[in-house]
Amino acid sequence: MTTSRVLTWDVTASGGYETAWTEVGDGVLRARGRAVGTVPEPYWVAYELETAGRFVTRRLTVTVEAAQRKRSLDLRHDGRGGWTADGERLPGFEDALDCDLGLCPLTNTMPVLRHGLHRGPGERRLLTAWVSVPALTVRPSWQTYTYLGPTGSGARVRFASGTFRSEIEFDEDGFVLDYPGLAARLV
Repeated sequence: MTTSRVLTWDVTASGGYETAWTEVGDGVLRARGRAVGTVPEPYWVAYELETAGRFVTRRLTVTVEAAQRKRSLDLRHDGRGGWTADGERLPGFEDALDCDLGLCPLTNTMPVLRHGLHRGPGERRLLTAWVSVPALTVRPSWQTYTYLGPTGSGARVRFASGTFRSEIEFDEDGFVLDYPGLAARLV
């Protein structure tokens, strides 16, 4: 059974907003999103995300438009540990299962759903293919997700990467409700 949802966040970190149209079912997530930001300069983002089984990233396409330029990225995971960006192989990402689009609360969903961290105890340290916005550069990022406990509408999960830490609130379906310092869901 596939469930469709439309989610909108106030993205304070970018001085903007994001809306994602999502479909989730049988361990697969598909989404398309649009965002506008004003930091470090005004820009638009359009993306499409597709996962394979167990919410493992299959493909992320992103386009960013700013005043003087337009950039795009086609990030793909072959399901066997190989990643490419615009057709060029990315070494050092062999253990990564997830992409993480910068300033995008949606891409925190995949590891949380895969490991059930919105439903019960656990901790997972994982490698992601992190994509900066608005530059669209890709770099490896080690991240740790730790279940902290239930809330009235889902669960609180600690996110850590390098020296950055935040306690993210997820809804019962594994989507971000509140990510202090990044975004808060409006609908």
